Amino acid sequence: MTTQLVVLSGPSGVGKSSVISAAMHDLPNTWLSVSATTRAPRPGEVDGVNYFYVTNEQFDQMIAEGNLLEWAQFAGNRYGTPRQAVQERLEADIPVLLEIELQGARQVRESMPDAVLLFLAPPSWDDLESRLTGRGTESAEQVAIRLETAQHELESAQFFDHVITNDDVARAAAELVSFLK
Repeated sequence: MTTQLVVLSGPSGVGKSSVISAAMHDLPNTWLSVSATTRAPRPGEVDGVNYFYVTNEQFDQMIAEGNLLEWAQFAGNRYGTPRQAVQERLEADIPVLLEIELQGARQVRESMPDAVLLFLAPPSWDDLESRLTGRGTESAEQVAIRLETAQHELESAQFFDHVITNDDVARAAAELVSFLK
């Protein structure tokens, strides 16, 4: 029996982390992959918990050695999923959840066609815009880049197997849980 690999993706600021955090309470046997990134930690983030924070040189080496299941560049930084950890969990029959960008989701679809790809959508454009500007973690220029990227990402929802609208975190989390149980 092959354990399911589920990918959750969506535009920056849509609430992926919030929905996953709420869902994980009901998914004690599911492993949430930790991505590698070249971006600096945000306040309160912990290396190895939120991300593996690596240099550009380390990231280049991971790519060259084939150690990433997927990787993407987003908002001036690179993000990627360490391949070995995912494969080990799947071989051990442990469900795996990936929270990744759209570029990475496409790569997962190519290398692991049985993966279930879920797109997390905002209830409205205004809601997404207020979430991004309200975080206060990026400059106005970075927010503008993320909003421009989000416009293109929203058009990609049809590429995914299912769309979950994050109009309520608990409801969206319950929908995510349904794909992993």
